[in-house]
Amino acid sequence: MPLRTELSLRLPNSPGELERVCVLLDGARVSVLALHLESSGRLRFVPDNPLEAAETLREAGHQVEEREVLFTSLTNRPGALAGLTRHLASQGINIDYAYATTIEGGPRAGVVLGVEDARRAASLAGI
Repeated sequence: MPLRTELSLRLPNSPGELERVCVLLDGARVSVLALHLESSGRLRFVPDNPLEAAETLREAGHQVEEREVLFTSLTNRPGALAGLTRHLASQGINIDYAYATTIEGGPRAGVVLGVEDARRAASLAGI
């Protein structure tokens, strides 16, 4: 499914802060499907169970924001991401931010795109 809920929160930029979040999520049996941590302390991640993840983090005192994002899988080859971003641009969709990963040599790449209207973007992109 190309639409997922992304959670974001601010962490102090100090040792152990990300680890504390990971331990909380582990205790709630929540898996992290994608993650991006900026040096400013903004943590964005896509959990497999966003309701449980958000509740767990809020109970621990974190202010958690939720956003619907595009979360898709692309063939791990040169030009795959260019094709997706070209198509979105041609439809007038601005990408606010993105993060992605793959295992070197693996067949697929996971890509998260933050856009204004994820449902419209998914429909227009055909994903």
